[in-house]
Amino acid sequence: MKPLLTHRAIGHGVLAAALLFLAQCTSGPATTDWQQKNQDLIKQYNLTPRELSDLPKSGIESNLEQGKVTGIDHLDSTTLAPGVSARIFWGSGTMVSVIKLAPNAKIPEEVLPADRFAYVMDGSVDQLIDGKMVNMLSRKREAPDGTHSATPRTDFVYLEKGSKNAVTAGAAGAKLLEVYSPLRLDYLKKAGVTKLLDTIADVKNPAQPNVVPNKVYDLYEVQLTEIAKGAHTRLISGKNTQMSFISMDPGTTFERHIHPEEQMMLLLRGACNEILLDGEQAMKPNDVVRIPYNMVHGAKISDLGADALDIFWPARSDYSDKAKAGLEAYHAIIPETSKVEVLVDGTKTKPGLTFSEGPKWMNGKVYLSNMYFDKDFNGSPAKSSTVELDPSGSYKYITAGKMQTNGLYPYKNGNLVVCDMMGHRVVEMTTKGEVVKVLIDKYDGKSIDGPNDIITDAKGGIYFTDPQFTMDKVKYQPGRAVYYLSPEGKLTRITKPNEFAMPNGILLSPDGKTLFINNCYDKESWYPVKSDKDNFLWAYDVAADGTISNGRKFCEVMLVDKVLDRKGKSSSADGMAIDKNGNIYICTYYGIQIFNNKGAFVGMVNLPSFPVSCCFGDKDMKTLYIVSYNKVYKIRTNQVGYVNYLK
Repeated sequence: MKPLLTHRAIGHGVLAAALLFLAQCTSGPATTDWQQKNQDLIKQYNLTPRELSDLPKSGIESNLEQGKVTGIDHLDSTTLAPGVSARIFWGSGTMVSVIKLAPNAKIPEEVLPADRFAYVMDGSVDQLIDGKMVNMLSRKREAPDGTHSATPRTDFVYLEKGSKNAVTAGAAGAKLLEVYSPLRLDYLKKAGVTKLLDTIADVKNPAQPNVVPNKVYDLYEVQLTEIAKGAHTRLISGKNTQMSFISMDPGTTFERHIHPEEQMMLLLRGACNEILLDGEQAMKPNDVVRIPYNMVHGAKISDLGADALDIFWPARSDYSDKAKAGLEAYHAIIPETSKVEVLVDGTKTKPGLTFSEGPKWMNGKVYLSNMYFDKDFNGSPAKSSTVELDPSGSYKYITAGKMQTNGLYPYKNGNLVVCDMMGHRVVEMTTKGEVVKVLIDKYDGKSIDGPNDIITDAKGGIYFTDPQFTMDKVKYQPGRAVYYLSPEGKLTRITKPNEFAMPNGILLSPDGKTLFINNCYDKESWYPVKSDKDNFLWAYDVAADGTISNGRKFCEVMLVDKVLDRKGKSSSADGMAIDKNGNIYICTYYGIQIFNNKGAFVGMVNLPSFPVSCCFGDKDMKTLYIVSYNKVYKIRTNQVGYVNYLK
């Protein structure tokens, strides 16, 4: 939505030429008043108009008044076929059709007169692709509980002009969002438009699409690109149009700016005040606005944030360049050929997995906790186990029915240091499941509560988080905290009680100088603690005695729609991994969010359910193992993971 801004003075001659071009290219009747106001604002905000040459002119007036917010429900409904109705709007070169299909309704086979992008927004359809009907679907995000979660899915396909198209809705019906370029004459006729030309010209210099035709994609597999501070987009580019599925952070303001491409903005979630010329207009879901070439505009995002579909005609090269650079940075970490693979399905294999946690690689195996929870996160040590997993996918319990372990980490003598969460202790355990000794069970003479995640430093000291995530109604310690056990056996609480609403995942940088702590839940009506840590990963300097100082925000962890809608700050940041270059991998509601060693967002690994924790493994330490409820996944990377192995 927010372009690259150019701020420099312009001469009156250049300005006049640009505005003359604007007047010639904009669909609709002359609007001298807004153009004059626009000219004044361009001068006031020191903006530079740019021209795009050789754009075709259809002579068709848009059904969206320029610079005026309109609800698509106020647009006429057009019947496309029995049981198939659409709200259609269009600009100079792109048409959008929001289609509702009754159960089992059909769009009859046709030859497409324009390039078509089709997104399944609700339900499912069978879509004709290369002569075969292919199922496409939409899945909503399901809030995680102790036994289940599901991440969203939005299937889409790109079909070129001249392709055969047909659609059959599923048994529950469907909602499609279609984007066409150039405009469809037959749709315009159905919408009641008269005095049409026989053909509509396309752009003379088409862009390079970033998706291939006749292939079904999941929109959530398209990488997010930071397009401006506070705005990330999943960018889909065609030859003649561009779709930017943009997410804008709560409270962000995008100052007035201009660009030479026409823009139609459809709000999908949240709310904003769209700045149009010298005024503001409120936008809510299903509102749309058309912004002509070089019209001065901006946005003020509400405290809910806002998700929108920005459609540009023609495609914006600056956005494409940013998306290309972002994808290159992501593929430097996750190879383009790498895909998430299911290694273990605990519902189909023995002895079974329920809620997997805390994986770590040691001596050619992945060790992890198999925690039992019911739907309400009530645990049971009697139904829990600790697991040894072979890279082949075979696994066994090394202890069962004794402890509900959580985080674990390689320790001395080939053993593991393990958080016995429900047992209120940290223990040293062999890889056969034998407890060698209790390392920590009290602080200040009182039992610790629920040790969660754990790491060691090069000296043999131990850091662990205790978010008090246990079934005990009365807690032993005064609040949630992070602790450090020195090699000499001194236990120190290194954060104040409830300084973090829910400290969860913890990491050390490869050089041991920086400690990272994430915050799982915050600012929720149902959660008893609130803090100022919000949805950030925090970094601290580590002193020689293991204590920490200089706490600072390292990166902001993205939030999902359901959390934003309730104004929460819960990312569900949980287990983390780090590679030798300092890139950090955070398991969250949204997916595995990857940040570089400067805290900049790099990309996201998407999974069918929300990832709980991850670790690097294999001989080359380049495979990321990911646990999510009853499944273990893996994906190959280009990076070498870091684990502190004590001698």
